[in-house]
Amino acid sequence: MLLKHSLLIAAFVTLLHFHTAAQTSSKTSTIKGRVKDEKGAVVSFVTIRVEGTNIATFSEDDGSFVLKEVPYGHQDIVISSIEIKSKISKFHVEKPNHEFNPVVAKTAQELYEVQIVQKTEKKQIETTGFAVAVIETKEASLRNLTTNELLDRAVGVRVRQNGGVGSRVEYNLNGMSGSAVGIFLDGIEISTYGSSFNLNNIPPAMIERIEVYKGVLPSHLTGDYVGGAINVVLKKDASQNNITAAVAYGSFNTFQADLSGIYRNKKTGFTTRASGFYTYTDNSYTTWGKFSKFVHPDRTLERYYRAKRFNNAYRSVGGRFEIGFTNVKWADQFFLGYNISDTYAEIPHGTTMARPYVGRFGEYQAHVVSLNYNKNNFLVKGMALNVNAVRSNRSTYVQDTVGQAYNWDGNPKMLIRNGEIIPVPPTAGMGQQGAKSIVEVNRKITNMRTNLGYTVLPGHRISFNHKLETTDRDDNDLLKPVNKDLVTVSTIMNNILAMNYEAQLFNDKLKTNLLGKYTFNRTIQTRPELVEQNGINIVNRVQKKTVNNNKGYGATVSYNVVSKMYIIGSTQNSYVVATENQLYGDPENNILENPGLIPEKNVNYNLGFRHGPIQSGKHKLTLYASVFWRNGYDKITQQAVENQIVPGRESDADIQVTKYVNLGRTQSRGFEGEIIYAYDNRLNALFNFSKFNTLFKQEFDQKGNPHDLYNLQLPNEPFFTMNGSVQYRLSDKFQKKSILNVYYNTGFVGAFGTVWMESEWFTTPTQFYHDLGASYRFPNGKMVASFDLKNILNAEMYDNFGVQKPGRSISVKLNYTISKFL
Repeated sequence: MLLKHSLLIAAFVTLLHFHTAAQTSSKTSTIKGRVKDEKGAVVSFVTIRVEGTNIATFSEDDGSFVLKEVPYGHQDIVISSIEIKSKISKFHVEKPNHEFNPVVAKTAQELYEVQIVQKTEKKQIETTGFAVAVIETKEASLRNLTTNELLDRAVGVRVRQNGGVGSRVEYNLNGMSGSAVGIFLDGIEISTYGSSFNLNNIPPAMIERIEVYKGVLPSHLTGDYVGGAINVVLKKDASQNNITAAVAYGSFNTFQADLSGIYRNKKTGFTTRASGFYTYTDNSYTTWGKFSKFVHPDRTLERYYRAKRFNNAYRSVGGRFEIGFTNVKWADQFFLGYNISDTYAEIPHGTTMARPYVGRFGEYQAHVVSLNYNKNNFLVKGMALNVNAVRSNRSTYVQDTVGQAYNWDGNPKMLIRNGEIIPVPPTAGMGQQGAKSIVEVNRKITNMRTNLGYTVLPGHRISFNHKLETTDRDDNDLLKPVNKDLVTVSTIMNNILAMNYEAQLFNDKLKTNLLGKYTFNRTIQTRPELVEQNGINIVNRVQKKTVNNNKGYGATVSYNVVSKMYIIGSTQNSYVVATENQLYGDPENNILENPGLIPEKNVNYNLGFRHGPIQSGKHKLTLYASVFWRNGYDKITQQAVENQIVPGRESDADIQVTKYVNLGRTQSRGFEGEIIYAYDNRLNALFNFSKFNTLFKQEFDQKGNPHDLYNLQLPNEPFFTMNGSVQYRLSDKFQKKSILNVYYNTGFVGAFGTVWMESEWFTTPTQFYHDLGASYRFPNGKMVASFDLKNILNAEMYDNFGVQKPGRSISVKLNYTISKFL
C-alpha cells in the first residue's frame, strides 16, 4: 500500500509541476557532431556532457554523438575518457540545431575499450522508472552464443527450453510466463513471424539490444500483458555501410551461419537492409539423468539409462529484406519489409522424456510483409508518429504415422513371447503420441500498432497507442480430408487502446509515467459436429463465441536521489487473455486445446534501486536490486499432469501432452539483485540472482472444503537462480593492435518440483554449470575468431518437465566485417 500511495502522490506532484512548467519553459537546442583525434581518426566511447547539467552522452563507433535539449546561452561542453586528455570547450547555444566537431588528444597509452561502458540509451531506458534491464549484444555477437543464452543470463530471466537447439521455448520473468509475458521483435509480437523465425535462430549479430521489462510496459509495447516483456531491437544504424558474415560449427553436428548488410545513399536517404541465417543440428547429445529410462524385454525398468538422443534433427533457414528511406524530411525511417523462413524439426518425445518418438516431425513456413514508419516533429513540432504493421501467412505441418514403440537406445521395444525376444508389435491406427495423424494448421495474422506522442512542454509528453491483432486459423486433418465447409475455423481479435502521460520533474530528477488501457477481445470458433436426425447422420456447423472487455492501469516512478542513484517503483492492475495456442492447442509442442480459458488478472508491485557506475580511479561498480509482490487471479498456466500419479510408482508416469488451465488465486513475492564490477577497462565481472515463491492461495475448493494445494509452491517453475561471469581483455598479445578476450560464465538453478505431488522422483535436481570462452580480434579489426566450451564439467541440466538439456559442448566461430564501402 505504501508504494501505491507513493505513486498517487507522485502523480499529483506531476500534474502540479505540469501547470508550473507551462509558465517556465525555455528554449533548447540539439547539438550533433563527431569526435576525432589530431590525426583525423574517429574516437569512440568518450563522454560528452554539458557542465552543470545532467545532459550527457557517449560517442558511437563512428565517433558521432547527439546532445538533446541543451538550454540556450553560454555552455561549457566537457569531453573526457581514459583514452584522451579531458577537454572543455566554450559553446554559445543560440539556435535549434548546432554542429560541433571537437578534436581531442589521445593519452600516451592508447587503450582499446571492451564493451563495459553503459551507453546513454541503455542507461536512459534503465532509469525511466520501468523495471527494465538492457542487454547489449555487440560483444556477444562475436561468440557462438544464441540470443536465448544471453537472455538466460539476465537477472530474473529463465529461458525454459525443452531440450537442444530448436526445441520449444517459454520465457519466465520472476515466475510470470506464458501469455502474461510479451515477446517482441521491434515492437511487434514475434509470434507473428512464426515458429521458424524466433529467438532460437535470430543471431545476436542481427540485434542491437534486448530490453527486458518486468511489470509495467512503456506505451510503444502496450498490450495484453501483465508479467512484462522481452523486446528484441534489430540493428538499424545506417550511418555506415557494412556487410557482416559469421559461420560456426560445434558439437552434435551443429552448424550455424548468418549474413547481414546495410547500404544507405547519403544524398537521397535511400536505405536497404538484408540479413539471413541458417542453422542445422542433429541434437544428438547424451542423456543419462533421472528421467532417462530403458524398458527391458522382461518389462523391468532400468533408470538413469545412458543413450544418445535420436529423431531430434533441426534445420532452419530464414531471411529478412527491407528497403526504404532514413533521415529524410518526410520520415526518420520508412521501410517496407519481407520475411521468409522455413523450418524442419523432428519431435523426439512428448511433454516428458518418458517415451521416445520415431517418425513424428513438423514443418513450418512463414511469409511476412511489414511496414515501418516513424517521424519526429510529425505535422507539428513535438509530435511523433510510429506505425508498425505486419501481415503474416504461417503454415504448420505435423506428421505422426509410425505405430512402433521405441526405447531410448533407438531400437524398437522388445518383449519375450514363447521364450523368444521379438519387437513389440505396432498398434494398428496409432502413431507415437496417440492416434495416427497428419495435421496442417494455417494461420493468417494481422498485427498493427500505432503510437502517437506529443511533447506538450519540455519534460511532459502524452502518447496514444492503438494495437489491432487478428488471427484466422484453419485446422485440417489430412488423413480425413473434407471439403472447406467442414474445416475447424478459429478467429481471434484483440483491440487495445492505451494512453500514457510521461513527465520529467525537478530538473529531471523525478520521472513518472501513468498508463491507462482498455482491451476488447473476441474469439469465434466454428467446428463440424456429427449429429443424427431421423436415422441419418448429418454435419452441423457449431459456432462458439466469447467476448471480453477489460480495463487496466499502471504507473512508474524513478527518482534520482544522488548523482548516479535512482529509486525505481511501479504498480499495475490489469488483465491478460489466453493466446490462440493456449485456447486451441499447439500440435507440434504437445499442447492440447482448452477453449474454456478465461482472462487472468494481476495486481503487481515493484520497488528497487539502481546505482552507478560508481568510479574510483580505475574501478567501476554498478549495483541494482528490486523486490516485487504479485497477486494473480485465474492465472493461466500449464497443467502439470492430467492423470493421477500413483504414489510409489511415480517413475512409471508417462506424460505425453499438457494443456493450459486457470488457477484460482496465486501470490508471488521475491527479490533480485545484480552487481557489475569493472577494472581498468580490462576486467568486467557480473553476478546476479533471483529468488521468489509463487504460492497457490485459494484456501477453499468449489465445495467449500479446505483446498489440498493451499500454500503450496506452483510446480514446474524454477524459483531460485544465480548467474556469474568474468571477462578479461588482453591487448597486443600476439599481434600489435590485436585484442584477446577470455570469458568465464557460471549458472545455478535451485531444485524445484515438476508436479504438485511431493516426490523425489518428480523433483528437478539442483543444476550448476560452468562455461569458458575466448575471442581474438585480428589487427585489421575485420576478422574475429572465437572458441566456446560450454558446460565444461558435463553437469546434468534440465528444464520443462524434467527434459534433459545438452551436456558438454565445443564450438568455434568466425566473424568477418566489410565496412565503409561505397
